[in-house]
Amino acid sequence: MERVATYKSDYYDGEIFNMSGGTARHSLITANLVVAIGYRLRGKPCVVYESNMRLKIISTGLRTYPDVGVYCAPLEYDPEDDGIETVTNPTVIFEVLSKTTEGYDRGFKAENYRKIETLKAYIFVSQTSPHVEITERQGDGTWKLSEASGIQAIVTVPGIGVDLPLAEVYDRVDFGERVEG
Repeated sequence: MERVATYKSDYYDGEIFNMSGGTARHSLITANLVVAIGYRLRGKPCVVYESNMRLKIISTGLRTYPDVGVYCAPLEYDPEDDGIETVTNPTVIFEVLSKTTEGYDRGFKAENYRKIETLKAYIFVSQTSPHVEITERQGDGTWKLSEASGIQAIVTVPGIGVDLPLAEVYDRVDFGERVEG
């Protein structure tokens, strides 16, 4: 069904969750992330992908579409996906927060992300101000939260060793615009 659908859905435990379209601001921030990270990964083994790359969390079965994913090993595909369209081994995930999905992103989805063995970090990116929250896996398997705020901040992305200026993440983003969804 997913291959022919005109919308994206998360899938978990037999249920389909329609993921509605994003705002212009969400799209711009996501595009800025892909460009800024992709540029910094040139010549390195890691590759950045945008939200069309479907992810399956093997241990829970959740299938979802992170806004941005970075993969530093050859892509590993879901053995249940004959179409070879679903990967299982991200190194870093970025989610641009939206009013309608923030609770899901911070709760259920984050809980599932923490179960991905290859994941080094997941990062929440605000749409309403220049602010990111970095959740990084520690050597003992625990997770550490850190934050960066302000357009002049520079974030070192765990797991991929790149410095990411928030000025680039939020390039051309007008925080005065109304934000829906």
